Amino acid sequence: MSTRGPAQPASRQPRPKDVRPDPSWGLERRGPAPARLDDVDQRLLTALAEDARIPNNALAARAGIAPSTCLTRVRQLRERGVIRGFHADVDPALAGHPLQAMIAVQMRGVARTRLSGYLQRLAELPGVLNVFLLGGAHDFFIHVAAADSDALNDFVIEHLSTDPDVALTETNLIFQHARAGWY
Repeated sequence: MSTRGPAQPASRQPRPKDVRPDPSWGLERRGPAPARLDDVDQRLLTALAEDARIPNNALAARAGIAPSTCLTRVRQLRERGVIRGFHADVDPALAGHPLQAMIAVQMRGVARTRLSGYLQRLAELPGVLNVFLLGGAHDFFIHVAAADSDALNDFVIEHLSTDPDVALTETNLIFQHARAGWY
């Protein structure tokens, strides 16, 4: 008969150093949780999305509230970051840039740790209307407007193809565009 004492826990091996890339991939954390919006807020946002220059009295009437309440509610929506600003809807074609394209960009592996900085840099390039950071085969979609196909080609070559961080670009011409009615 054996006279062993209580079982001893197995000695723990130290965990290996985690060498995986940072899970944020260079992305900044998202902001606060979405704001809670009631029916009045929804009506205000819908009306402002249709016409940001709507007079306060007309906006209040559409939302079914008093004008003073309307001013307060819109101010609160701005302070909470729900309304980020009021913008002119410029027609790129009438402004001299009739050719629009969506350019898909895939970054090289090491550059993916700096996606947030690259996103901001892309947004500041001339002719860029929007930049979208993606999950999937491509890292970005860049919506651009150009005077003609030569200007579009120059944009791709000067700002993307010669960039050592860019692995691949794919340019897709936009033939028509319809603005959605949701915000």
